[in-house]
Amino acid sequence: MVKSTLSMVIVALILAAGIIYETTFIRGEFRELTVATETLYDKIEDKSANENDVYVLQKKWVSAKEKLHAFISHNEIKEFDMWIAETVKLVSASMWDEALSKTEVILELEEQIPKNFKVSFANIF
Repeated sequence: MVKSTLSMVIVALILAAGIIYETTFIRGEFRELTVATETLYDKIEDKSANENDVYVLQKKWVSAKEKLHAFISHNEIKEFDMWIAETVKLVSASMWDEALSKTEVILELEEQIPKNFKVSFANIF
């Protein structure tokens, strides 16, 4: 009886630690991406962005997604890849309004994806 209770407590603690780590890790990764995206957004808004500015964000994303593959769905990763790739082409073509709207979607994804991993009633049920 004592062993089974102790085992359940240990498993619950390991599970809680995993949840805390996952949430903290994902928030941290997306926080860094958001800073880079906001910088790009400002440059696009000023019409001073170039392809290399978007490639900086894309490089950060590629680095982050190697680690995030273990946590977030492949559909979300694919969607993020698509929006960044479209932004590269729009900036290189100086299509500022369209590039700005794509960057706004990227910012929204950076806000919403970590919310999927927040411990909340909606995410549990």
